[in-house]
Amino acid sequence: MTVEELLARVRRLAEPGAAPDPGLPGLLTRTGDVARVREAARLLAGTDPALLLPAGRTPRALRVAVAASFTADGVVPLLKVALLAAGVDARIELTPPDRLLLQLEAGDSALARFAPDLTLCLTDERLFLPDESSPEDLDDTRTQTRDRLARFADAVRTFARHGTGRVLVHTVPLPAGRPRTLIAHRDRATLGRLWRELNLGLLDLAEPGGRVDVLDLETLLASAPVPLRDERLHRFAGMAWSPALEWFYAREAAGYARAVAGTSRKCLVLDLDNTVWGGVLGDDGPENIEVGPLYPGNAFAAVQRAALSLRRQGILLAVASKNDPDLVERVFAEHPALLLRRGDFVAVKAGWDAKDGSLAEIAAELNLGLDSFVFADDSPFECELVRGALPEVAVVRLDGDPADHVGTLLAGGHFDVLATTDTDKRRTELYQAREQRHRWQESRPSTEDYLAGLELVVRVRPADEYQLLRVVQLGARTNQFTFTGHAHSEQRTRELAAAPDGLVLAFEVADRFGDEGVVGAVWVAAGEGRWLIENMVMSCRVFARGIEFAVLQTVADLATAAGADRLEAEFRPTGRNGPAEKFLTDAGFTPGARPSLSLPRERPLAPPWLTLHFEERTTAHA
Repeated sequence: MTVEELLARVRRLAEPGAAPDPGLPGLLTRTGDVARVREAARLLAGTDPALLLPAGRTPRALRVAVAASFTADGVVPLLKVALLAAGVDARIELTPPDRLLLQLEAGDSALARFAPDLTLCLTDERLFLPDESSPEDLDDTRTQTRDRLARFADAVRTFARHGTGRVLVHTVPLPAGRPRTLIAHRDRATLGRLWRELNLGLLDLAEPGGRVDVLDLETLLASAPVPLRDERLHRFAGMAWSPALEWFYAREAAGYARAVAGTSRKCLVLDLDNTVWGGVLGDDGPENIEVGPLYPGNAFAAVQRAALSLRRQGILLAVASKNDPDLVERVFAEHPALLLRRGDFVAVKAGWDAKDGSLAEIAAELNLGLDSFVFADDSPFECELVRGALPEVAVVRLDGDPADHVGTLLAGGHFDVLATTDTDKRRTELYQAREQRHRWQESRPSTEDYLAGLELVVRVRPADEYQLLRVVQLGARTNQFTFTGHAHSEQRTRELAAAPDGLVLAFEVADRFGDEGVVGAVWVAAGEGRWLIENMVMSCRVFARGIEFAVLQTVADLATAAGADRLEAEFRPTGRNGPAEKFLTDAGFTPGARPSLSLPRERPLAPPWLTLHFEERTTAHA
């Protein structure tokens, strides 16, 4: 599709009664025509963001500040488009270019008053080594870069400490003109070392448990065909970055914003022929598919290695392939060069059905929304079929030279998260245990017999330091069982957990098939006479077992013991949280602006087929 055709689709969205076009933002992110993307952003400015999502879906709202040390006006419209493609409707605030440090340091600055959920700090080399410095004086360069880094780091940490959202800084590439002004190669090497020390200092800002993260822009640009600077625009308009780099950064920042907003993808669905291996299995036979140490087999092995790495970090893998299922099982079991095996996948759909149907079946089996999926295939036909039939799915076309497949697969930042937890690393195992439960359920005479035989144990306790990260992640990524669809920030979660009138509960589940780990959380503000449940979330993996009622029983018992006579719940429909709404009704909450439940309860909420444990806080957390 040409860029002009894309702009025509953008213009149609402004027409009365316009139909949703959810695939449009993703198509825009794949074009390299920066001027046309900016034009599309201008045209989209007055468009309802819901038109850019599948029917019935609402975008995640996010307040984003762009705080730059240089003129960054051109980044804002590009960022808007990239964020829309990530499912984020952002309100973007741009700070003046010459006041970055003051904006970060002052508690009453315009930046602080905006209270962003995400602050993007854009810097160039002049913040750390101004134009008027003498490049040949390497001792002065060392002093300047260290002193300026120290002030910048202090400013970022101060803002992060007093703010409410996440902060993203980046490493700073050094324009080639700087070292080339030095005629001694040894001096150039010294300058290079000084600059890498600066970037190491920037990378150190990403402290465990903190709210600052770092995009390693210098490393990313090493393999990206993107010029750092357009010298004419730099001299004429003060633009530190070329338009191509602005667009590159906008897409990278959108991947981070996706993680902040909790719209990251959870499952990678792979085609097999010419995607996981070279050749066509049915035509070439198992012994002749291409995967191994020589090109192009090593390129397909690299795809498998990347997929395996994703799985180990919590991304679910599945297969949708038009192939003989018995032959596919044979290859996974016997081929000596394959890195991926059948056990690495939570679902394998091999047959002759249409791939959009296969994807829908996988989503239903895993109880995940289609917006959790990335589909990778080499076939233009299959990619367009899925893109048209299932616009919620992110489609990655792996055509052309297989040596480029890994870069193409990972370039979208679809799976970006703020951090990974132990539960993430066990996710494939947890979903495979879920399948074992389903098979066992089919052998039981009734649902009641199935639930009684599961030997369910639910443990509820105040979230400690080891659970808080998982709790925050669940709040951001849960779409179905959530009261509000609005994630508590890490800072707010920690504050509530530490407050005398606050409570953050994490709950874990285990049964005869294994330990599910932390599967949900409750955020509670305790008031005199009533307790308010600010949010409650639960993983879709553990639906339909009565676990949520057991957790509510715990909250009700604690509230009653504290003298409260009712529970209230914040509830906002999101278009996807029907399971949470049904739970409130089934639990007996009275409808209203804030659904409420009278205390004490005459009948227990916890179902009889599970064992409920509440564990008092035993370790301090902050």
